[in-house]
Amino acid sequence: MDLNRRPVASLWIGERLHYLNQLCLASHLRHGHPVTLYCTDTVSNAPEGVTLRPASEIMDIPMDIVAETSASFLSNVFRYKMIKATGAIWVDCDAFCHRPFPEEWDYVFAGHGMRGALNCGVVGLPRDCALIDMLLDYYENLPEVPPWWNRNQRRKIEKQDPALPHAIRIYRTERTAFGPQAFTHFAQVTGDDARAMTPDVLYPVPFQLNDVFYDPHGRVEGWFTDATVSVHLYTNGTRPWWRKNAPLENSYAWRMAREVGIVPEAALEE
Repeated sequence: MDLNRRPVASLWIGERLHYLNQLCLASHLRHGHPVTLYCTDTVSNAPEGVTLRPASEIMDIPMDIVAETSASFLSNVFRYKMIKATGAIWVDCDAFCHRPFPEEWDYVFAGHGMRGALNCGVVGLPRDCALIDMLLDYYENLPEVPPWWNRNQRRKIEKQDPALPHAIRIYRTERTAFGPQAFTHFAQVTGDDARAMTPDVLYPVPFQLNDVFYDPHGRVEGWFTDATVSVHLYTNGTRPWWRKNAPLENSYAWRMAREVGIVPEAALEE
């Protein structure tokens, strides 16, 4: 396997990947992208060719915070620290590589969903840029409330238990305040929102329709364009049935697993 394209990287909190995560990581290898998976634990079933590294090389992951939020919560901080340290493109573990990332793309991010708000599931940024510095400063020096919050959001955080760590209070008020909300706000502040790609490039299928990946009669590729590079599978929104059962024959998930060489039955959610 000739891995001569831009490196990509992600984070995994836990010991075992789901087949959809295996599929997405392996899809980047297939297109020549070296893949590094930073891990908090010993991952036993990463696809062959994926380089496993301790997450602590980038930052410590406080598991007590993860327990009070979600496995993906601290990845919002991790991704920018990783980009700053390595220059790799961040890819969520549910981002399927449809085509290789062009070498000339310095900024890689796009809108998603029905509203087109910016998402940060796939992000490439220069290691030294105002946007990444503002994001890291936000995480390291959390304000009392995020500056873009409205009156209702500010009232809501006031109702949170004041004994909780501040980061958890913000998370419980708005789950995306550390992810897409922060990324969108600071991209607008720096003017980098003008660099955003259209949703079809990185998020061709809207989050609200993610069941189509498991429909054997679905027309997933009908959402793709000639510009599509990555396809987000949105595993956080996947129904429990699809996490615990192999995909139906001829569905997109089934076809891509066969194409990439992943056996779904061997890595279902228990």
